[in-house]
Amino acid sequence: MLVPFLLTLLLTPPPALDLVWVPAGTFKMGSDHPDARPDERPPHDVHVDGFFIGATEVTNAQFKVFVDATGWVTVAERPVDWNALKQQVPPGTPKPDDALLQPGSMVFSPPAEGTSSYDIAGRWHWVPGASWVHPEGPGSSITDRMNHPVVHVAWDDAVAFARWHGGTLPTEAQWERAARGGLPGARFAWGNDDITPAHANTWQGTFPTHNTAQDGHVGTAPVRSFPQNGWGLHDMAGNVWEWTADRYDAKAWRRRAAAANAAPINNPTGPATAADPRNPHARNSRTHRGGSFLCHASYCSSYRPSARMGTTPDSALSHLGFRIVIPPDSPAAPPEPAAARKMPAHDQAPNPS
Repeated sequence: MLVPFLLTLLLTPPPALDLVWVPAGTFKMGSDHPDARPDERPPHDVHVDGFFIGATEVTNAQFKVFVDATGWVTVAERPVDWNALKQQVPPGTPKPDDALLQPGSMVFSPPAEGTSSYDIAGRWHWVPGASWVHPEGPGSSITDRMNHPVVHVAWDDAVAFARWHGGTLPTEAQWERAARGGLPGARFAWGNDDITPAHANTWQGTFPTHNTAQDGHVGTAPVRSFPQNGWGLHDMAGNVWEWTADRYDAKAWRRRAAAANAAPINNPTGPATAADPRNPHARNSRTHRGGSFLCHASYCSSYRPSARMGTTPDSALSHLGFRIVIPPDSPAAPPEPAAARKMPAHDQAPNPS
């Protein structure tokens, strides 16, 4: 599969994406707000060079063009590789029945009233046949969701799409700078006002049992359904989580800040190995950012720019998608990026979170 895909990269030019220029600058990454979890602390100064990033999450329509052109088969559409999976579970874990290793993905469904918000097993289910084209499993379709963000894409799927477009997944630093939209230190992408149904596609009602859909959406929403941030980006809060290039380490910010000794860190990337206390046997978990339509203030409030989460790169979920970055020196980059947006004066120096 790899050789035909690489040939396609050379022979089939991908269609252009709608890109936004995020200018170079130094900002305060992370947060010490009361909402912030330990893996978001401490805030530390980071400098990021300018880059182009998708104005929206990658949609089903855009991903279909990629699949049709390259023949790419997503991880969720392949049988589960037990040799890879057993590296992520405690030693001695017995091999599951072959029926459980057939292609499929994890799908959210609301549990019964009274179920604890921390009972993850009660709302997430392995559904054979679930994939990006069948988001709820066999019989479901994306026909009327072509302008929704693609979901059920694993990390390798997102990387393959990005490479086809001459880009990469964003680092966590790139993603957070883009999400903040020129508002360093703000609690949310839109500022410090508490979230409302007009701000982002998140959960309203009682999580996880009843979503009132005050924002008009129970699941994913069409991209551009909510206001853009200061850089012109949509859905940097809510809708779907977004893969980044970096491995997840819950203590990375503490080590990074200590090593930097208060100096700005230039274009940081993730650690060489992952360290996730929720999944201690997985050494390659990748970070995702931005929260999703399942986020609620009572549970995780992960629609904040500094919020982080990690999962194994072979995971595909019904609330996880991505957007891509195009470096300005890439052949796929638009011309004259420096003229695209002028950096606001307040974003030229670090500000306290």
